Amino acid sequence: MTGSVGIVSTRHAEFDVELPLESGRMLGPLTLAYETYGTLNAERSNTVWVAHAWTGDAHAAGRHSPEDRKVGWWDDMIGPGRILDTDRYFVVCANVIGSCYGSTGPTSINPRTGKPYNLSFPVIMVRDMVRAQQLLRERLGIERVLTVIGGSMGAMQALEWGLHYPEHTASIIPIAGTGRPSPMAIALNALARQAIFNDPMWKKGNYRPEHPPADGLALARAVGHISFLSDTSMNLKFGRRFSVRDGVFDFFGQFEVERYLEYNGRNFVDRFDTNSFLYLAKALDLYDVAWGFDGLEDVLSRLTCPSLWFAFTSDWLYPPYQTEELVGILRRLERPVEYHLVDSDYGHDSFLVEPDKFTHKISEFLGRMAANG
Repeated sequence: MTGSVGIVSTRHAEFDVELPLESGRMLGPLTLAYETYGTLNAERSNTVWVAHAWTGDAHAAGRHSPEDRKVGWWDDMIGPGRILDTDRYFVVCANVIGSCYGSTGPTSINPRTGKPYNLSFPVIMVRDMVRAQQLLRERLGIERVLTVIGGSMGAMQALEWGLHYPEHTASIIPIAGTGRPSPMAIALNALARQAIFNDPMWKKGNYRPEHPPADGLALARAVGHISFLSDTSMNLKFGRRFSVRDGVFDFFGQFEVERYLEYNGRNFVDRFDTNSFLYLAKALDLYDVAWGFDGLEDVLSRLTCPSLWFAFTSDWLYPPYQTEELVGILRRLERPVEYHLVDSDYGHDSFLVEPDKFTHKISEFLGRMAANG
């Protein structure tokens, strides 16, 4: 029988430390928001660490109250009898630093000033996010996780775990990831940034929370959202249908796809902070798995644990060739690597929309990992 993890709560771990960042700056004290599902076994060997994507949070499964209408963002994956079976695994999901969902980020109070960090928050990289997660891993008493799994920015985090914390990482499962975003991906984020910077309400990051740069953030989110879809999925969902509310010759009349982007952009403003959006977008753009190393082969030679990779045929944000470049190097290095190209029409979001196409491979992989101790 499969089921939900039920009612869950987000917890907050406080760390009175100064975390060294890739930029050379220090960040602290730190708070990390996280949720756990299932039970840590006596050997402390059954942890599955779930890493979220760009605007995700620690709430990966279940509901926060009986009245909560929205389940966690990966609820169909986590629970009794599900792919990440909480009868077998202890599942952890932590909100990354730089976010606005409970972990230390631009909206947090700077202890040196008593005011929100805003743009005084340091630029962070994905490697910094994972470095902070090691504090939580230690706090939870977990010496070695069974696997780290995540899609998109979560895939980047999984890879960083395997490369830089091999003694604590038994395996990784990067999904729809990249070793470094392409100029096109960076260009799309540049457009999103400009949409925010050009909103007079942004005020160089010093906006009041109750009066955010809503127009700029909504447009920025729309730009990003387009990159998560595909030509085929947009044709299936919208076609060239014109909104039934508008006349075709109404100058401000909209196609259904326009209304969809507007609706999603406005909803996003209500749930996400603008500066956090900008900081995390910068972290994505800066991501380079070979940062500080002599190229891809040099850094990937450090990945000794088994890895299971997925890419999707219609993903044009992080297209399959980017995953295949990394997998090809790992194979030349004779590392234990498995790769699957999944045929899907849903673009970068395929890993969220059509999990049934690839999750059986995850079950098989985790079964082998658990059997091998």
